[in-house]
Amino acid sequence: MTVTVSTTAVAADQHDQEFALLAKALGHPARVRILRLLLARDACYCGEIVDELPLAQATVSQHLKVLREAALIVGKIEGLHTCYWADRDRLGELHQLIGGLLAEAVDVNTDGCT
Repeated sequence: MTVTVSTTAVAADQHDQEFALLAKALGHPARVRILRLLLARDACYCGEIVDELPLAQATVSQHLKVLREAALIVGKIEGLHTCYWADRDRLGELHQLIGGLLAEAVDVNTDGCT
């Protein structure tokens, strides 16, 4: 028996997985705040981010790690400090994923589950 999966279904699954990864990375208010801080500036050192948040340095570092792993931010070690900035290209990808989801929501028949 051969199972056939359309390329559209595979692409949709990949988009869904990518969207879920990004949504999870933004699923904590502290990470959203960090991203806002980085978007308001060209770049920022970890200590500057810590100064802006009511969180311990270790907690901020954990949140930065999650954002880095989702590629929403970039970190570059400069001596004893790490400089962070928002990856605007990656945020553009997130924008497209959200736009696609919302476009589908608008185009769907809202008569229920039928």
